[in-house]
Amino acid sequence: MSEKRYKLHPIAAFLNFIKGLKDLIFPFIVIFGVNLFRDGGAGSMFSQGWQGMLPFLVGLVVVLFMLVSGIIKWKRFVYWFEDGELRIEYGLFIKKKRYIPFDRIQSLNYTEGIFHRPLGLVKVKVETAGSGKIGESEAELTAISKEDADRIESKMEEAKRGVRPEGEPEAQEQVPAKKSVKVLYRMTLKELVVLATTSGGIGVVLSAVAVFLSQFSDLIPYEAIYEEVMLFLRFGYLIVALSVFLVLAIAWVISVFLTIFANYQFTIQTDEDNIYITRGLLEKKKISVPFKRVQGIKISENPLRELFGYATVTVESAGGSIGDKDEKIRLFPLAKRSVILPVLAELFPEMQWEPQMIGAPKRSRRFFYRLDFLWVLPVAGAVSYFFFPYGLWSLLLVPAIVLLGIWQHRTVGYALVGRQIAMRFRGISKHTFYIMKRRVQAIEASQSYFQRRKGIASIQATIKSGMLGAAARVDHMDGEDAARILAWYEPSNQKAAAQEKSQPELFSG
Repeated sequence: MSEKRYKLHPIAAFLNFIKGLKDLIFPFIVIFGVNLFRDGGAGSMFSQGWQGMLPFLVGLVVVLFMLVSGIIKWKRFVYWFEDGELRIEYGLFIKKKRYIPFDRIQSLNYTEGIFHRPLGLVKVKVETAGSGKIGESEAELTAISKEDADRIESKMEEAKRGVRPEGEPEAQEQVPAKKSVKVLYRMTLKELVVLATTSGGIGVVLSAVAVFLSQFSDLIPYEAIYEEVMLFLRFGYLIVALSVFLVLAIAWVISVFLTIFANYQFTIQTDEDNIYITRGLLEKKKISVPFKRVQGIKISENPLRELFGYATVTVESAGGSIGDKDEKIRLFPLAKRSVILPVLAELFPEMQWEPQMIGAPKRSRRFFYRLDFLWVLPVAGAVSYFFFPYGLWSLLLVPAIVLLGIWQHRTVGYALVGRQIAMRFRGISKHTFYIMKRRVQAIEASQSYFQRRKGIASIQATIKSGMLGAAARVDHMDGEDAARILAWYEPSNQKAAAQEKSQPELFSG
């Protein structure tokens, strides 16, 4: 392959500078925030000579250092293609080289930020199954043209398919025609609004505020704030309640806008090898999910969305995640089941999406709630005793737990269809896993002493997904059903037949 060296776009120097400044936001706010609380405030910095200006001068030196560092990183970063590998060289004092075989690249994920889009650039993250830390890509090209990104993708496809023999010269520099891509789904405005208003992002906003405030706990005058709060409480419960409601409403509105920005123009496309997910308003992201990496599909429905026929679909992908925290890949952030199922049937025609589920037996119903009494009854008793008579309201937890257990019992089930297993269970939200047999890493059946007396068992299927894996678990099902699943998973037909005969004795009463 060609050994021509390619460089990043010059805007990469500025992006490196911005990234470095972002990491210094908290230290800068702390340094200058301390001066705001000094006698004379921030103006005292300019009235004490060079000593007062010292924090400002240190900050200026740091900013200049980050700017020079960003330029050097851009100048020293090169990449090229050689011997079926993407090769990267970077570093000033310590020169580093990274060789990534094309056949080990799992996907190329693209991001177009507000600085990329006007210039027709993208940020490319190279993902492999062996990528290091959670959420960390194997390599990152901060800013390259879309043509260069297409060139990397075409080189990867050529290496994987063995299209071009080694040593063939100039024709390699031409970017071959891209594979035809079909649009399967585009999120409507109605679905986007429903997603934004029911996403629960208010918790993310409030936790972000809490984290921000925790960084400056030493500078916050808690005593003054406490006095102000106590004075505010004298206005009465109505004013306090309205104020709390206003704060929550503002946080909810912020979360709505953040969700809309993140999922704007959500689109699913596909070719013969990959699924492509594109989304974002201010920052446009494109994620590729190879079909061969898909381990399973999970459809989730919380009670409110289930009531109106909406669901979320997650792809369980081997080594696949987005973001910095092993975030799962959402194939559908939110859509009607009537919209989801035809798209899934086209993407995965070998799978059955509406199999007939076998539920848990009636005799297992109380197993879904009786263990919860071990913590509910002591808690309710303690609250009732110490906060009598209002604490008696805690006794309502008992019927609530029973009703939740009955609801879970009615939800759980499994289905075996050829070489596919579907498993459904519920915490509060309902989850249904669809897994092909060849993707199952392990199946484990378990029985407690009390389950054994009633001839019931719990079973769990584990698949490879992200860094930690994923598991589908159906609790308190009939023992014969557990044996049937174990026999289905047995790779040898002879062993499966033998196990099918013997296992009912282990799992039945």
